[in-house]
Amino acid sequence: MKNLLIGSGIAINAFALSSSAWAQQPDWPYHGPHMWGGGWWMLLGPLMFIVFIAAAAAAVVVVVRWLGGSHGVAPPSPPGKTPLDILKERYARGEIDKEEFEERRRVLDESR
Repeated sequence: MKNLLIGSGIAINAFALSSSAWAQQPDWPYHGPHMWGGGWWMLLGPLMFIVFIAAAAAAVVVVVRWLGGSHGVAPPSPPGKTPLDILKERYARGEIDKEEFEERRRVLDESR
């Protein structure tokens, strides 16, 4: 019983303090120190929500690509296939003529 009386006393005091604070509010449309009173800047809330969702989605995409990707490393070449071997295969298939084959082989030899 004593706890009930203490609790109700606290509630009455809280109501009395809040009602006296409410009575001291000015008459013009001011909604307290934490409100902006409405206006065009009220659109910033939904806009920032959209920006936050877009940033979160972009972060998820970047993380998924980073975890599943090759991180910019070129795939390894198949063993045994040198550029000269590929050039010989193209010459054998008739894709390039003898002069182009000799010129490209000379360029490959110079680059070593």
